[in-house]
Amino acid sequence: MKEEVFYSKGMKYIKEDYPDLYEGNVSLNKVAYTGKALDYKTQKLIALGINAAFSDDRAIKKQIMSSMQEFGTTKDEIVDVFRVVLLIAGKPAFMKAINILYELEDDECVCGGGVI
Repeated sequence: MKEEVFYSKGMKYIKEDYPDLYEGNVSLNKVAYTGKALDYKTQKLIALGINAAFSDDRAIKKQIMSSMQEFGTTKDEIVDVFRVVLLIAGKPAFMKAINILYELEDDECVCGGGVI
């Protein structure tokens, strides 16, 4: 697990002003991403699917980029995650996630040494 990775813009303020809340988030992150039965990459792909099902644009983008940078996750692996989103959350959530993936590709997002 990558230590203390939080993509929320406000997390730096929490760390500075409310260290107890920040440490609680760090602890929760460690408990959630244990890698005991599922490896960290699989857990991150689950997180991507959950964010896609919630249609959280910013979180979807960050999870895609993080997964590609940390694990070399392929576009096909991400689309497989979104296939499950289509089944569980429906076409609007699926299409939003797919559109974000292709926007990153159109922007030629450099991820993990390669381009989407």
